[in-house]
Amino acid sequence: MEAMKAADTRKLRARDLWCWHCGESDQLVPHHVQNRGMGGSKVLDNLQNVILVCSEYNGRMESDANVAAEARDFGHKASKFSAPGHPILDYTRRIWYSLDKQGGKHETEPPSYLI
Repeated sequence: MEAMKAADTRKLRARDLWCWHCGESDQLVPHHVQNRGMGGSKVLDNLQNVILVCSEYNGRMESDANVAAEARDFGHKASKFSAPGHPILDYTRRIWYSLDKQGGKHETEPPSYLI
């Protein structure tokens, strides 16, 4: 997250008060929904593509294929071919949101493949 501007980091922390998966509010870390890859483009360092999750979930998404698959269903992970702004599930509250580049989140419908 060092590549994000300080103002964007503040907006991220104001928007994401808890982990999108478990609701934990301590030990939150930034997570790129679409991975930048090793040394990848900083264009993905934006508020539409970065969410805060607890450090445990972040590690499990990267190390456990089953957790990664579930994270893709929840919108917490996305393919580099995914369109930006796809819905993301606040799992503990069971509410789907779309995120914008200004740091807002707006309630939305789940992705059509889950309906």
